[in-house]
Amino acid sequence: MKAITNGKIITVTGPVYENGTILFENGKITAVGENIEIPAGTEVFDANGGIVTPGLIDIHTHIGVFGSVQTMPGASDGNERTDPITPEVRALDAINPTDIAISAAREAGFTTIYTLPGSANLIGGTGTALKLRGHTADEMIIPGTEMMKFALGENPRRVYGSNNRMPATRMGNAALIRKTLFEAKNYSDALKKFENGEGDKPKPDFKLDALVPAIRGEMKCRIHAHRNDDIMTAVRLGKEFGLDFTVEHCTEGWRVKDVLAAENVTCMVGPVMMGPLKEEMWGERLDTAKQLVEAGVNICLIADMGYDTKWLPIKIGVLIREGLDAEEALKAVTINPARVMGLGDRIGSLEAGKDADIAVFDGDPFSNMTKCIHTVIDGEIWQ
Repeated sequence: MKAITNGKIITVTGPVYENGTILFENGKITAVGENIEIPAGTEVFDANGGIVTPGLIDIHTHIGVFGSVQTMPGASDGNERTDPITPEVRALDAINPTDIAISAAREAGFTTIYTLPGSANLIGGTGTALKLRGHTADEMIIPGTEMMKFALGENPRRVYGSNNRMPATRMGNAALIRKTLFEAKNYSDALKKFENGEGDKPKPDFKLDALVPAIRGEMKCRIHAHRNDDIMTAVRLGKEFGLDFTVEHCTEGWRVKDVLAAENVTCMVGPVMMGPLKEEMWGERLDTAKQLVEAGVNICLIADMGYDTKWLPIKIGVLIREGLDAEEALKAVTINPARVMGLGDRIGSLEAGKDADIAVFDGDPFSNMTKCIHTVIDGEIWQ
């Protein structure tokens, strides 16, 4: 048995305990609250008046896939730049468990991240959730969390259009995705008929087979879209094919917040404070997250590039300065991403029975003056 004592415990989904205790054993939380009796022989960690939260979650990263240190510029494993449609590739097969971004994120209080292929391709393959422990990718992954990456906007048309290949325009982006999803639906329908004893089994197709769960609404789709027109294309495609989807980055989401709220679209907001790196990010605002939340949009806050996860809490502090509610900010890196990944019953809040994924800070988690003093993953103290 282990315990964290003498800290302000923010459970996220329940009460805040000003001077609370968490007990955990065998990787699970057994009790959370005040005036909890600590059994004899318990290993006790004193929070020294700090703040205790669920382990933080960054739901959109490329940790372990792009690599935080690269010796071959432009040759990272995060984008299979040979074909704009690659649903069959998996981030899992490129994860480097020794990526320095893993320990950096863990030291900042992150216990779970979601790593994805990049956005060079219109359909880039599947990502997976990772617990930041273990020494192989197979130990780190959380099975059943696969989601399909899509991308709209500048990246695909720049990568392929510059080589005189489709897509070279935003029209081409949408058309090629639509064509692929049309083919995937036909393939899926033929499989269903065969499964029901009607007709012949369709000829196996490795690409389309990977899209069957997505086209059936059984796998979430993560659609990269910065500009407002790309966001609307994502919404249009999602509705047309019945996709269970999120909008990634959502830089100009503030322009179409009413639509996003009405369509009940979850948005992954970030990276923030990157500046006008490319034209589709010129509409970046520090109050985008605030505006979306106030409009009723469910959000998660993300770092995007690997090593930047370490700095995400500080950047969230700036968003709070710009008006984002602090409670909503914490939800956006705990319970909200946990629920998007289908893991809300395991992580994202401090409750008895959940995984013992805990972060202890010596001050406000979103202050640049604060340090994470303890990170606990599945009951193991990492620092």
